[in-house]
Amino acid sequence: MKMALQGTALLIKDADNVQFTVIKSWNKMKWDRKAQLLRGTADIELLDKLASIVRLPPAIEDRRSRLHALQDAVDAERVNPEPTPFFKYPVKLPLYAHQMRGANMALLTFGWVPVKGA
Repeated sequence: MKMALQGTALLIKDADNVQFTVIKSWNKMKWDRKAQLLRGTADIELLDKLASIVRLPPAIEDRRSRLHALQDAVDAERVNPEPTPFFKYPVKLPLYAHQMRGANMALLTFGWVPVKGA
């Protein structure tokens, strides 16, 4: 099986019948008849499922580890009892703790602040 990453799109070519059937059953990838390959978004769920059946190439494994680091950072911020703002938010009134956590999680998710440890 051959895999490639184009931006956030994962391409899989030359999968055997068993691999093709298993991957297709996840409903995360579509068959591109013209290019004769499977195409889908390289999200954390798809990459974890693929890692359970095959060894991922280094570039794709790196994306998987970065997505896990991002998810861990967002989860840590979600349960942070005393959040501090990552940025001076342009609001007049002070933010409540849950609002600050939400804004911090958004900055992490959109990649506007670096994830520590990634």
